Amino acid sequence: MGIRIILADDFEIIREGLRALIEKQPGMTVIAEAGDGRTAVHLATKLLPDIIVMDISMPDLNGIEATRQVLEKSVGSKVIALSVHCDRRFVLEMLNAGASGYLLKDCAFKELIHAIHTVAANSTYLSPKITDIVLKDYVHRIPKNEFSSLSLLTPREREVLQLLAEGRRTKEIAHLLQVSVKTVETYRQQIMAKLSLHSIAELTKFAVREGLTSL
Repeated sequence: MGIRIILADDFEIIREGLRALIEKQPGMTVIAEAGDGRTAVHLATKLLPDIIVMDISMPDLNGIEATRQVLEKSVGSKVIALSVHCDRRFVLEMLNAGASGYLLKDCAFKELIHAIHTVAANSTYLSPKITDIVLKDYVHRIPKNEFSSLSLLTPREREVLQLLAEGRRTKEIAHLLQVSVKTVETYRQQIMAKLSLHSIAELTKFAVREGLTSL
């Protein structure tokens, strides 16, 4: 059947370029595209692709949280992260979420096909710059002063935080997550308490700084 691929990136022009590249390759097919993380999770659960090429910075649900959800719901699928970020925190968060590969966007067109073949063969593919970051982390581990408050939040709290930071109303979030308005309000209170933040503006600044949203 060949390698079945979903492309998830909020920039259509990036998806078009990657699709054109992939569809020139024998044995590779792009079966769907997603412009946000939530759609990527839905499509992956429905279509069960072999590989999802996943941008990290996407609206509605970022690539890190989307990767966690995809790998919980789509057994057998693998994720290759695609990002402009080579910051250690982003790399390690994505790998900890279960990604099997990490590509930087500035070299994606050179490396993507090789990365897909590598990951499809049950190996891990990392861009050279990313390999260096991972090796340094293995040798030195993350210093205590690089601790991220984001780790205090549960996956669902991070999801709610991103939606709040993107300006979603409580009722909208409740509808998206299929929970009650009261539950969303409870999540918001818990998030603020854990992070010692006291307004939506502060939550938004925190979410942008931590890479949950690129707003």
